[in-house]
Amino acid sequence: RLVGAIIEAFHDDKGIIWPLAVAPYKVVVINLKHDDAACTQAAEKIYADLQGSGIETLLDDRDARIGAKLGDAELIGIPYQVIVGPKSLADDCVEFKTRANGTAENIALSDITAHLQPRCVVA
Repeated sequence: RLVGAIIEAFHDDKGIIWPLAVAPYKVVVINLKHDDAACTQAAEKIYADLQGSGIETLLDDRDARIGAKLGDAELIGIPYQVIVGPKSLADDCVEFKTRANGTAENIALSDITAHLQPRCVVA
């Protein structure tokens, strides 16, 4: 019943918005182009780095449409999304999105773990 109460209290028209303290994963890494070697390599490295830092992370590397991947990430409600695509990688960045308020910003690849570490610590 607790999960149902959390979902009832923390949702919007797109889906669940998990509170950080009870989220099954803190971050989802979304590889927008699973058949692009650079995107796959970057997504897998970010995933491994975040997991290695103790941040519960989910990797979405499915062979699915971009809209389906982004929509599923919203529906599932994982607090933070790291979106890896060829356009942002060309600038040596990834898109970082906060599910609760929908804000998005570009973060340098080298800074993503340091950017997420303080956000994902639950006191």
